[in-house]
Amino acid sequence: MMLPGPRTTPKVRRTSTPSHKPVVVQPSGFVPRRLQKRYSDVRALLALLVVLSYTAGFSAASHGFEYVQFEASNPAQSGQVLLTAQLFLPQGAGPFPAVVLMHGCGGWQPAVLHALQEHAEFLVWHGFAVLNLDSFGPRKKAGGQVCESWQLLQDARFYRTYDAFDALRFLQARHFVDAQNVFLMGQSNGGSVAIKAALASDPRAYGRAGATFRALVAYYPWCGVLGERDLTLASPLLIFGGGLDDWTPPYQCLQARASGAPLRVKIYPQAVHSFDVDILVQRFLGRWVGENPYAVRDSRELMLAFFQEHLVGVAEYRPHERPVSVFPKNP
Repeated sequence: MMLPGPRTTPKVRRTSTPSHKPVVVQPSGFVPRRLQKRYSDVRALLALLVVLSYTAGFSAASHGFEYVQFEASNPAQSGQVLLTAQLFLPQGAGPFPAVVLMHGCGGWQPAVLHALQEHAEFLVWHGFAVLNLDSFGPRKKAGGQVCESWQLLQDARFYRTYDAFDALRFLQARHFVDAQNVFLMGQSNGGSVAIKAALASDPRAYGRAGATFRALVAYYPWCGVLGERDLTLASPLLIFGGGLDDWTPPYQCLQARASGAPLRVKIYPQAVHSFDVDILVQRFLGRWVGENPYAVRDSRELMLAFFQEHLVGVAEYRPHERPVSVFPKNP
């Protein structure tokens, strides 16, 4: 089962293509908001259909990206798996602080990919390099199939935590990345991975070899991954949840108490699951999903401030020296 395409034109463009192309699923089965409006002429409708039928081509933007690949240390299947990612860079030579973005259980479906690219554009504008990672396309598990099975979700949380630390090592090896300032943000299943990557555990777990992210942000994760009410964190963690989320309710996250590093939880009372994805609120696999514009803007501002707060050794990126957001405040 697939989510609809985004309601707006993505703002990024592809600048190079890997030998292994990521799987991008076409929208099907849902009606995006813009199709519910009346159009005065056929030209406007045709323009919209072009937007909704894109696969991997995107419109021009201030920041392009390139595809990169690196080997998965835990392929979770027979044979080698080359993970695919979109690498966004700010202007200049760097080194830049960097953020890894991890999708949810639907993979790089068009609306989700668009949302991740919007997050990437926002962060790049504020001076961060961004690695938007695809865990499912290279493993032939795209298109929402992981969402339909509890076992597949559990398996994904495990091997994708390896993916997260693979991405960390990939970025730390790049000359244009500030190796001590690499962050992670994940949506849904990727948010659960963010929690797992933030937890203090055996330094050898998930191939981390003692490495840690500087700080992590989890968008509407499954809070059950926290395990105990009292937990120990290796890295600061910020969790966003929707008060009306009936897929991954956030209230277990509110009850958690952390030591070792800060834990913050922010709930948007009127938001459902996938509140940062540009689709109408609707049912998907029996659960409510859809955008909450205020939660999108506010969470991005808080995410940026959280990352800036935990930067080390990079005075020019302190929050009071850079603008917090390019988005208008909620009226």
